[in-house]
Amino acid sequence: MSALESPDLGTAGNPAPVDDPPAPRGTVLDAAHRALSIGIVSVVLLIAFEATAVGTAMPVAARELDGVHLYAFAFSAYFTTSLFGMVLAGQWSDRSGPLASLTSGMTAFAAGLLLSGTAGNMWQFILGRAVQGLGGGLVIVALYVIVSRAYEEHLRPAIMAAFAASWVVPSVVGPLAAGTITEHLGWRWVFLGIPMLVVFPLALALPAIRRTASGPTDPDAPLAPWDRRRIVLALAISAGAGLLQYAGQELRWLALLPAALGAALLVPAIRGLLPRGTVRAARGLPSVILLRGISAGSFIAAESFIPLMLVTQRGVSVTMAGFSLALGGLTWALGSWVQSRPWTEPYRERLVVLGMVLVALGIGAVPSVLITAVPVWVVAVVWAFSCFGMGVVISSTSVLLMKLSPPEEAGANSAALQISDGLSNVLLLAVGGAAFAALGGGAAGHAVTADAAQSSHPAAFAAVFLPMAGVAAVGAWVATRLHAEPRSDR
Repeated sequence: MSALESPDLGTAGNPAPVDDPPAPRGTVLDAAHRALSIGIVSVVLLIAFEATAVGTAMPVAARELDGVHLYAFAFSAYFTTSLFGMVLAGQWSDRSGPLASLTSGMTAFAAGLLLSGTAGNMWQFILGRAVQGLGGGLVIVALYVIVSRAYEEHLRPAIMAAFAASWVVPSVVGPLAAGTITEHLGWRWVFLGIPMLVVFPLALALPAIRRTASGPTDPDAPLAPWDRRRIVLALAISAGAGLLQYAGQELRWLALLPAALGAALLVPAIRGLLPRGTVRAARGLPSVILLRGISAGSFIAAESFIPLMLVTQRGVSVTMAGFSLALGGLTWALGSWVQSRPWTEPYRERLVVLGMVLVALGIGAVPSVLITAVPVWVVAVVWAFSCFGMGVVISSTSVLLMKLSPPEEAGANSAALQISDGLSNVLLLAVGGAAFAALGGGAAGHAVTADAAQSSHPAAFAAVFLPMAGVAAVGAWVATRLHAEPRSDR
């Protein structure tokens, strides 16, 4: 029996009465947490506006910059550099607290938006997305560390649900605003307008973070040195992912060389940065991290092509193409809220399995709109079910990660979760982008302003969605392995 399990003995050698532990008190909006909660949720709100707005404006930006053949690269560049940012943020946060990582990340995030918004060609646009991704990687891990430090365990599902809920307004307003701006002022203002919003969440969040989550985990311990090996591995994983993405877009025999080099960099980096057993879906934390990658990668790879498909294959306006995803913001928040209810805790694994099944079915049903007899609004409906599943899965994996991570490992494990997320996004976007380009999808970009029927390439879009549905189906199996195998005393 451990010391924690031993009864407290009184002076007579008899166990002293033990009071029942007090019931958990407080909420994420009580006096102790209010400023911090509003501040970090505002940061997520800003990121959500960026994601929904950029997705809506991207088809027009790619066409005007003559870069539809690099369409997937414009998305994956963000995730490629974010991989390095995540590892750096994990070490930075464990070493000296999440404050510096958060502020540096928000600065880089804004700088990347400005670079993309002033781009004269597609490669400069992609460079801006890469700078933005570095900032995003620094920010997202810092936010997870803040949650693990500043919120008691019983409050973490609620704050994760608040993160999901903060996507609701951007999901509804973002596509409409971005589409209107794109059609009347130009796509550049979608990027140039967002950096002005960075100041508010920083001003609100920083004082609360300094009070509740700044500094090293153990202030009395000597400052831990930087783990140079992990930083080198982070550079390798970002470079490897970028090379694979580039090779996937080139579709030439010479592209096999960067593909081989990318794979050679990725394999040891993945083994060094993710927990042992992640690739083979070992029970417990490894499966939690693997599931995060499978769910996020399959979902993002599919969602990135929905506006382009609707604009080029069904003649939908840019505004309406983005707006077709708006309902998903509401259902995502609903799924996250459901998983945060106390009564769902004993059924979390089953709920996550159901969530992944909904994701797989939704992705598989989206390309049905390529058949002209199928109404366009079907996309909005099936995607809403997928988003509900994602709300359950993403929030649940975050909660499980914090539950399985000791405080001194919160940064490293949060980085591993986000690396799995970002790396899967890059790899699956590379696969989807290569299939899209190989089947003539690049030519579909000219249909943004022309008759979609004259340059229809439905097979190119089907080659993106159907494999991603299969990947999500594998995620439903991984979701059955989130809890560690009970130990046997025999």
